[in-house]
Amino acid sequence: MEEFTNYQEHIDSAIDWLWKVIPDLIGAILVFFIGLWAIKFINKLVRKFFEKHDYDPSLETFLQSLISMALKIMLFVLVITQLGVQSSSLVAIIGAAGLAVGLALQGSLANFAGGVLILLFKPFKVGDFISAQGVDGTVKEISIFTTKLSTFGNQIAIVPNGQLSNNNIINYNAQNTRRDKINVGIGYSSDLKKAKDILLQICADNENILKDPVPAVYVDALADSSVNLTLRFWANNSVFWDAHFKVMEETKLRFDAEGIEIPFPQVVQYNK
Repeated sequence: MEEFTNYQEHIDSAIDWLWKVIPDLIGAILVFFIGLWAIKFINKLVRKFFEKHDYDPSLETFLQSLISMALKIMLFVLVITQLGVQSSSLVAIIGAAGLAVGLALQGSLANFAGGVLILLFKPFKVGDFISAQGVDGTVKEISIFTTKLSTFGNQIAIVPNGQLSNNNIINYNAQNTRRDKINVGIGYSSDLKKAKDILLQICADNENILKDPVPAVYVDALADSSVNLTLRFWANNSVFWDAHFKVMEETKLRFDAEGIEIPFPQVVQYNK
């Protein structure tokens, strides 16, 4: 009988505890879902704000990510507080958790700092074509921790900001123009002067190649089986590759038409 009485007392205590906890739990759930809706609404307003103002796209994506993360942290604090956790205890918990997370996520903190440095010093921006960490691609997004690049093959490469801010970066769009260097070999029996004139004429006929600075052709080397020429010209970034590929094609076509030999390795087989 006494055991049954103790058992009943435990049940009554549990029921009383539930009646005390349920209102806080319901309140926390409501705060959570209302908070998610509010965060979504605020993020939408932030996006519209940036769309109406002409800010740097790199800064826009970074700030949007930062604002979204800050709002989620605030929501977490509100939900925990609603569950009855005292603010002083919450500060202590957050401090201890922050220290533990900081030690565990040193790389992430370095990436965050790297993102800030990228926005401050602007080694590149959204839309630039860069080469970094063994990846070549167009910058699509700079977020809090990473930068997304779209490669030639239309893949998305995600590079940590910490590595980007602490290593070499080649920004091909930092200047409005870019110089190309094309190497081509001709046979020793071919007319050197004619070959140089053809290359310069190809540049003169190509509307994408700048006429100032003037294109130039040099003899780069007297190799074993060819005289190696180097053609250098300038073009605007927007049409650089169009100019490059057109010159390569025209060189082959006009050299063939003018009898200029382009040496290539040949394998001779002898019948036994």
